[in-house]
Amino acid sequence: MLNRVRSAVAHLVSSGGAPPPRPKSPDLPNSTSAPPAAPPQAPRSPPARAGSGSAAPARTVEARASFCRPTFLQLSPGGLRRADDHAGRAVQSPPDTGRRLPWSTGYAEVINSGKSRHNEDQACCEVVYVEGRRSVSGAPREPSRGQGLCFYYWGLFDGHAGGRAAEMASRLLHRHIREQLKDLVEILQDPSPPPLCLPSTPGAPGSSDSSHLVGPQSCWSSQKEVTHESLVVGAIENAFQFMDEQMARERRGHQVEGGCCALVVVYLLGKVYVANAGDSRAIIVRNGEIIPMSREFTPEAERQRLQMLGFLKPELLGGEFTHLEFPRRVQPKELGQRMLYRDQNMTGWAYKKIELEDLRFPLVCGEGKKARMMATIGVTRGLGDHNLRVCSSTLPIKPFLSSFPEVRVYDLTQYEHCPDDVLVLGTDGLWDVTSDCEVAATVDRVLSAYEPNDPSRYTALAQALVLGARGTPRDRGWRLPNNKLGSGDDISVFVIPLGGPGSYS
Repeated sequence: MLNRVRSAVAHLVSSGGAPPPRPKSPDLPNSTSAPPAAPPQAPRSPPARAGSGSAAPARTVEARASFCRPTFLQLSPGGLRRADDHAGRAVQSPPDTGRRLPWSTGYAEVINSGKSRHNEDQACCEVVYVEGRRSVSGAPREPSRGQGLCFYYWGLFDGHAGGRAAEMASRLLHRHIREQLKDLVEILQDPSPPPLCLPSTPGAPGSSDSSHLVGPQSCWSSQKEVTHESLVVGAIENAFQFMDEQMARERRGHQVEGGCCALVVVYLLGKVYVANAGDSRAIIVRNGEIIPMSREFTPEAERQRLQMLGFLKPELLGGEFTHLEFPRRVQPKELGQRMLYRDQNMTGWAYKKIELEDLRFPLVCGEGKKARMMATIGVTRGLGDHNLRVCSSTLPIKPFLSSFPEVRVYDLTQYEHCPDDVLVLGTDGLWDVTSDCEVAATVDRVLSAYEPNDPSRYTALAQALVLGARGTPRDRGWRLPNNKLGSGDDISVFVIPLGGPGSYS
């Protein structure tokens, strides 16, 4: 093992059975089902045509899936080929002639400089209507009452080891969120505290009897306060989990290999919910102030969670890894010496006597962008990766990966926003070479050059952010104005305005 695991590489192999899935809702289609009714929009950008040769059907499917780009870009086959050009790296944005994204949202993307065959990022922007599953009393909802909810949705998905997981999540995650919100439609519109329990399945004996509802104070004299906001947070968290489980079920039939980071924004009833699982990032720039709305989940950031899991379940380490962390790899000649270390409970360092087990490869190693978990992957939360194995081993990595996002909430009603206040979402291709302060400076510079009521200003800002991170081609690759290397990764950026005329229409 010591000679086998030397570099951080992903090795995808077929795995055994998937973990037992949760009961699947009959209302949620499979990934291949027709999508539900939605506001009219341009058709999905068509896949580029394969070569004239007689390629195998599986390869044709792979090429079509890999070439798929976000619907709202409205790319022609020629435009899709330009978007797939690693040499030119043309920035792509929705056309000015088309229907604008909700809130006049700006979007821009660019392909990597050769890191992967195609752009593995995906994006989604939707307006989603949620019809309640039942009334709080347990009686089936009357369709004529029309008391559903509408939420706005933006999503960035950064794929790795292929783009299929990101493409699948971009099509289905918002539908899982809608499914989770169906039980909450009437509750969220009622100012009273949420009921502790919901009735059983509609139509079941006694399900329409309100006495079956357990009121907030009926069981204990005191109980935890549950807010409407926390219900929405829980719905988003569950949606991520159901999305991950669907990928596990369908990874063989639809060849959903690899995984993706997911950064999602939901606007519902005056509040913005930002859910992040991975290393993408979201910040609000409000009156020049920077408000972080996410944090990156990397092996360094989640070291203690990973070490605790390895400590509690050592069988997951397969006798190949140690859950302890050392400043560097322990050498056999150092057996018996005392070396600095830290375990799952420690934030500082202490000394311990080196034993034989300490010669195993560390569960978490490296620093910064080179940090890896099990010498394989640089992110610790996301969707998919059900087939991921340690290099030259059958040891699965998925048990250490979490699909649950961190959700942060921003109440739009608590502040008076101006047209220059924006929420910026970006995949790690942006943040690898651009700081929060540099993004804020670009926001001020670009938006100040446009009239406040010009809806194209946010697309121009997204393009400026992508161009600034990509750099310009020179003799030794893509370079920034300071001659440092620009981002060679896929870059995708949403700019969501938080104030100004027509932002919420």
